Amino acid sequence: MNPSSPLDNVRIVLSHTSHPGNIGAAVRAMKTMGLTTSYLVNPKQFPDKAADIRAVGARDILNKTIVCEHLDQALDGTIMAAAVTARLRDLSHEAYDSRQGAQELLAYACQNPVALVFGAETSGLTSAEVKKCQITIHIPTNPDYSSLNLASAVQVMAYELRMALPSIEKLQPRVSFPAKFNDIELFYNHLERVMITSGFHDPQEPKRLMQRIRRLFSRARMEKEEVNILRGILTAIEKQM
Repeated sequence: MNPSSPLDNVRIVLSHTSHPGNIGAAVRAMKTMGLTTSYLVNPKQFPDKAADIRAVGARDILNKTIVCEHLDQALDGTIMAAAVTARLRDLSHEAYDSRQGAQELLAYACQNPVALVFGAETSGLTSAEVKKCQITIHIPTNPDYSSLNLASAVQVMAYELRMALPSIEKLQPRVSFPAKFNDIELFYNHLERVMITSGFHDPQEPKRLMQRIRRLFSRARMEKEEVNILRGILTAIEKQM
């Protein structure tokens, strides 16, 4: 694979995985499609022999897997994160099917790191985890039996990313100087602080105001300079208060 391939910028993030065998099977699915970077968020068991066995020829990826305590650490430095979820959610971010979502995510991976986030086997991603992402992706399945094994879901998305590669490599980057996850999270924290201090926002009522604001700015796909401008405005407001 070309070292400058957008696939090199895609992180597969598995959050709160309970079965180590699924971790091994997931990295094997990744390697078959040319993905090389995996993160684990607070796995129940890892390292583990079951993961080694299921990884087969992908132990090189398994051995490089980065383990984090929190999702923020796994998303550190990314400019786009996609939550893979089967559940319909209120106030959801932009939603795509697996094919459209792979194309959207890969377009941002041309020059910067992105992440594809999967939840725990039994419960999936929490609402708090989905809020940290900019888009959601749903894998179309049989409505009468929609349960999809974690490693199988990784395989489907890895395949879709691989299939999107030829058309994406011809595109120009979506954003010239994109804001990174860390900068955007600092902006959200700054904005919430100013809203509370000004009396505009009571954290207890309405409780979902910040969720709506995250959805709004996620659609904007902000550049770094735009985040700096917004934070400058907030700082000026704080000084006046």
